[in-house]
Amino acid sequence: MRAVWSGTIGFGLVNIPIKLYSASQDSRLDLDMLDKKNHAHIRFQRVNEDTGKEVPWEQIVKGYLYNDEYVILQDEDFEEASPKKNKIITIESFVKVAEIDNIYFESPYYIEPQKAGEKAYELLLKTLQKTGKAGLGRFVLRTSEHLVVIRPRDNYLLLHQLRFEQEIRSPKDLTLPSGIKISKQELDMAAQLVEQYSTEFDITAFKDEYTAELMKIIKAKASGKRRTVKKLTVAHTKSTDLFSQLKASLGGNKKRAS
Repeated sequence: MRAVWSGTIGFGLVNIPIKLYSASQDSRLDLDMLDKKNHAHIRFQRVNEDTGKEVPWEQIVKGYLYNDEYVILQDEDFEEASPKKNKIITIESFVKVAEIDNIYFESPYYIEPQKAGEKAYELLLKTLQKTGKAGLGRFVLRTSEHLVVIRPRDNYLLLHQLRFEQEIRSPKDLTLPSGIKISKQELDMAAQLVEQYSTEFDITAFKDEYTAELMKIIKAKASGKRRTVKKLTVAHTKSTDLFSQLKASLGGNKKRAS
């Protein structure tokens, strides 16, 4: 793995030198964009909209449109905005992870101690395990500030990026059901259905089946074959059919995740 960030975790007056590694990877197939006529690669160019000429990477700068004029930002400007947060993840408070709404959780990262910080890393890990708490802090990664929670997982520390409150859209514009009555019989039947399908959570039981099926199609087409596509029609449940379909669901065989 390649570190995406290196710096320090500030824990009171204790500074722990660490490296961050992405804990997730994309399971989707890497599909190329091709010209339908001759299957040539489609190449995206960075073109100057005034001259129509391609611009090399070394000539590209970042700018912010302010009062109808662009203000150009250099690398040192991003660091000057918060020199400390570019280098240090300061734990500002300790919280219970269960108190954080799941809607705020974003990307996970593994935290690895650098040689000089191994004992302090182990101290923070053991302390969080003992107290049942997680550290809340902020730092800058790729020119953006991130709210993060640092928590113990097995025998290591995990950093989870959190979305800021202003990044969550309000649900007030949703058109939600109003004035609909659910009978006790319907609710009891639905609860029985939930109970019938309840299991212990096991993430290993779930695989990216779509990608696997797509790969089968790719291999079949590569060998000159074409699988028959089955058309799927979804029948939506009507209000008048709700109880009968709940009852039929309870009578069916339980399907296991695979």
